[in-house]
Amino acid sequence: MRTLCASTLIGEFFVIGFAGLVAMKSDDLSVATVWTVSGIGMLLSLLLCGMIGRPGGVQLGWALQIGLIASGFVVPTMFFLGAVFAGLWWASIRYGRKIDEAKAKRAAQAG
Repeated sequence: MRTLCASTLIGEFFVIGFAGLVAMKSDDLSVATVWTVSGIGMLLSLLLCGMIGRPGGVQLGWALQIGLIASGFVVPTMFFLGAVFAGLWWASIRYGRKIDEAKAKRAAQAG
């Protein structure tokens, strides 16, 4: 599960950065505000890569997905991209757990 979830989070890191570049063109937001929010999101996505297996890691990942979708109020394309990444996050968790279970079962049979 960790590999699939981390791959999704790394993709989000770049999407958040590019969304920050687009949001800078908004006259309503200061550059400092855009990069503070984007920087926190990017940092969170990187930190979550190492926290997937720890308690609360998956839930924090869901919080990031909600934030990504909510960023669509600033950059409308993010409604779509946030939904896509939320779907990828769900699939990473679901199929990652199945893969982990299959590996554990195979290891138990071999050992």
